[in-house]
Amino acid sequence: MKKASKLFPKVKLAIGFIYQDEAFFIKAKEKLVKRFGRVDFESREFDFNYTDYYERELGKNLKRKFISFARLVPIADLYRIKLYTNRLERKFSNLNGRQVNIDPGYLDLAKLVLATTKDYAHRIFLGKGIFAEVTLQFKGSTFCANEWTYPDYRTPEYLDVFNQIRKLYSS
Repeated sequence: MKKASKLFPKVKLAIGFIYQDEAFFIKAKEKLVKRFGRVDFESREFDFNYTDYYERELGKNLKRKFISFARLVPIADLYRIKLYTNRLERKFSNLNGRQVNIDPGYLDLAKLVLATTKDYAHRIFLGKGIFAEVTLQFKGSTFCANEWTYPDYRTPEYLDVFNQIRKLYSS
C-alpha cells in the first residue's frame, strides 16, 4: 500500500519574551534574526504583572514583547525552534538563572500554538521534551481564549498583537 502524503502550509513564527533588562531582549532578538531572518512585527513593551512565577529568576518589574518573522517556517519545526530558544535562554543565564524567557509559537489563520516544556492535560507531545498547546483560536474576526489560556494572552492588548500578526500572515 502506498503511503499518502500531504503538504502542510508554512506558518508564521511568533515569539514572546519576558525580561527585566531590555538588553537581554535585544541580544536574544539579534540571535533569532540571524537564524530566522527579518522581523516583520514587533509589539510595544507591555508590563508583565500577571504572575510572580518568573520573579525569583528574572527579577521584578518584568516586561513582555512579541515579535514575528517575515519568513514562514515549516509547522513541524516548532519543537526544534523551542529547543533552540531554550539554548538561547541558557546562553543568557547567570547564577540566578535566566535573564530572558523566550516563548516560541506559530500562528496560522485558525490558531496560535505555543511550545512549552511543561506537560498538561491539554498539551500534545511533539518530541524531545517539547509539548504544544493551542493557546488562542480565531473565531469570527478575532482571536479568542481557551479555558487554559494564560491570563495575559486573554487581554485585549495581546489579542490585538496576534490579530496584527495574523493580518501579516494572511496577506
